[in-house]
Amino acid sequence: MRKLEATRGNEQQTALDDKALGRFARGEHTRIHRMLGAHPIAGATPGTRFAVWAPRARQVDLIGDFNEWRSGRHAMRRLGDSGVWELFVPDVGEGAHYKLEIRTAEGKRLVKADPLGFAAEPADGRASIVTAPSRYGWRDAEWLSRRADRQAPARPISIYEVHLGSWRRSPNGDWLGYHELAGALLPYVCDLGFTHIELLPVTEHPFDGSWGYQTTGYFAPTNRFGAPDDLRLLIDEAHRQGLGVILDWAPAHFPRDTEALARFDGAPLYEYADPLRGEHPDWDTAVFDYRRPQVVSFLVSSALFWLEEFHADGLRVDAVASMLYLDYSRQPGEWKPNVYGGRENLEALELIRFLNETVRREQPGSLMIAEESTAWPGVTKPAEQGGLGFDLKWNMGWMNDTLEFFQTPLRERGARHDELTFSILYAFSERYVLPLSHDEVVHLKQALLEKMPGDRDARLAGLRALYGYMWAHPGRKLLFMGGEFGQRLEWDHDVELQWELAEREGHWGLRRLVRDLNRLYSREPSLHELDDDRDGFEWIEVEDAKRSTISFIRWAADWREFVVVVVNLSDREWPAYRVGLPAAGRYKTILNTDEARYGGAAQASSKRAGPDEIVAEEIPVSGRPFSAELALPPLTALYLKLAKPVTRT
Repeated sequence: MRKLEATRGNEQQTALDDKALGRFARGEHTRIHRMLGAHPIAGATPGTRFAVWAPRARQVDLIGDFNEWRSGRHAMRRLGDSGVWELFVPDVGEGAHYKLEIRTAEGKRLVKADPLGFAAEPADGRASIVTAPSRYGWRDAEWLSRRADRQAPARPISIYEVHLGSWRRSPNGDWLGYHELAGALLPYVCDLGFTHIELLPVTEHPFDGSWGYQTTGYFAPTNRFGAPDDLRLLIDEAHRQGLGVILDWAPAHFPRDTEALARFDGAPLYEYADPLRGEHPDWDTAVFDYRRPQVVSFLVSSALFWLEEFHADGLRVDAVASMLYLDYSRQPGEWKPNVYGGRENLEALELIRFLNETVRREQPGSLMIAEESTAWPGVTKPAEQGGLGFDLKWNMGWMNDTLEFFQTPLRERGARHDELTFSILYAFSERYVLPLSHDEVVHLKQALLEKMPGDRDARLAGLRALYGYMWAHPGRKLLFMGGEFGQRLEWDHDVELQWELAEREGHWGLRRLVRDLNRLYSREPSLHELDDDRDGFEWIEVEDAKRSTISFIRWAADWREFVVVVVNLSDREWPAYRVGLPAAGRYKTILNTDEARYGGAAQASSKRAGPDEIVAEEIPVSGRPFSAELALPPLTALYLKLAKPVTRT
C-alpha cells in the first residue's frame, strides 16, 4: 500500500469552525454527527475528514486498514482548547476500517472505536467503518406528511414490540437481514392490525445478551442484519405499508468495554467520575455525565440522528427512572444528594427537558416515549409547565397490578379485586402506553400464557380475557412478539419464536383475537379518542369482587358513540348476570373473547335475544336506568355497542 499523506482540511471541508466548536462546548450543538466522526469528501482531492473529541489526550493517531494499523502515520491535530482532534486523509473513502489510538496524559496507549462512527465491524473486530452519506431514495413522503395526525393524542396506537434477532431465523439458524425482515415481518404485523412496530435497540452493541441496551454505537445501526441503508429500507417499507416505527434508545448507561466510550481519553469523559454517580449497580455499566455540555450534545444529536437520518417515528427512551433518581438501586451511603439535599438528578432533568423540547421543535409529530417506572409527576406534561415533556409513558403500575391479578388462582381472585380496578384512579394522570413487553417474559417470569392459572384451555381463555380487558382499558397498547399466538417458553434471544404453536388449535384463535382487537380498537372511536380524558371512561360495576367481574363504558369524543365492556375473570359462568346500560335500545355484541373462532366455547347469549343481540330493559342496575341480563361465560370479555348512537344524558 502506498504511503498516504494527511492534510488539514480547509474550513469548507471540515465544518469545524469556531462557531460550531463553541456550540458543542456549550451543549447547544444538536447535530454533532455532521461535525465529528468520519466524513468522506469528494472533489479535487477526495478523501475523508476524521474528527474526535478527546480533550485530555496527549496525542491521537488514526489507525486503519489504509495504514496497516500502525500509529505515527496519521497523527491528528488538536483544534485549540476545544478538545477536538481532526485530520483529512486523501484517498481514503467509503468502506475503510479505522480506530483511534489515544495517548493519555499519563502516556498510556488506548485503542478506541469512533464514538461517532456510522457503521462498525462485528463484535470481534469493533473497528469503525467509513460510511458515505446515504444514497437511499426514500419513498415515504406521504407517510411523513400525515405522521403528526396519525400519532396525535386522540389517534389509536397499538405497538408490536420486536427483537429482530429472535423473531424468526433462517433454516440454518442465522439472523434474518433487514431486507428479509421487510418481506416477512412487516406484512405479518400489518395483518395483525398493529399501527406501529417497536424495535429493541438496533444501535450497535457487542454483547447479544444485552438485547442492544448496552450500546456502543450511538450513531451506528448494528451490522448483524445489514448495512445502514438496509435498515432505512426496512423503515421505509414499513411506512409504505402503513406502519410507524419506534426505536428503543438507551441514554441512561453504556457498557465499560475498553474500546468504546468508557474512560475514553484515559479518564472519565462521557461518564461521571464519581463512582457514586458514574457506575450503574444494576447492569455494571457506566452512567453518562449529564453535567458535561458535550455529553448533552452527544445524546441529543444521537436522538435526532435516528429520527432524521432513518425516519424513525419515535424513540422509546429506556430506563428513565434510573436517570431521574440519584439513589436508583442504591443503598444508603451509595449515593450523594444533589445541591438541595434531594435525590433528583438535576442535570438529567435538564437533559431530558432539553431533549424533548428539541425533538418537538426539530421533528414535530415524532413520539418520545418514557419507560419510567415510578410515580414521577408530569412525565408527559410539557417542559414549560414543569413536566419532562415526553409524549407518552409506559404504565408500569397497570402492568404490574394486572399481571399480579391474572397470575392469581381463579378461586382466589376476589381477594385481589382492587389490583384489577386500581389503575383507573391514575389512568388519566399521564398519557399512557399499556406495556406487556419483553421484560415480562424473561428471567424466570414465564411467558404470558404460562402465567395464567389452570389447565391449557383455562390458560388460553385467561389470556384472551386479559387481551380483551387490555384493549378496552384507557391507554395505547404494546405487546411483545409471541404474545399474539401464546408463546409457551420464556423469550430466548438466541432462538426464534415457537412458530410451530401458531397454527395449533387455540393458539391460532388467540392470534385471530389480537387481530380483531386491533382492528376494532382502530375502528371504534370510543376505544381510543378519549384515552387521556377521565370523562371518556365510566364504571358500571367496579365492586363485584365476589364474582370477579367488572363492567364499564368507553365514550367517544362526541358523546354519541360508546362501547360497554363486561369482563368475567372467574372460572364460573354467570347465567343471569344483569349489567347496567346507559341507554335504551338493542345492543350488538361486537366482540366476545369466548367465540369459537378464537378457540372459545361461544356460550355468551341473552335471555331476551340471540347471542349477537341484547335488548335493554327499563330495569335500573348499578345506577343506570336500563339493563340487560346476560349468560356470561367464564374468563370472557364482551364488548357491546348500541345499534343507534344516542346523546349522552
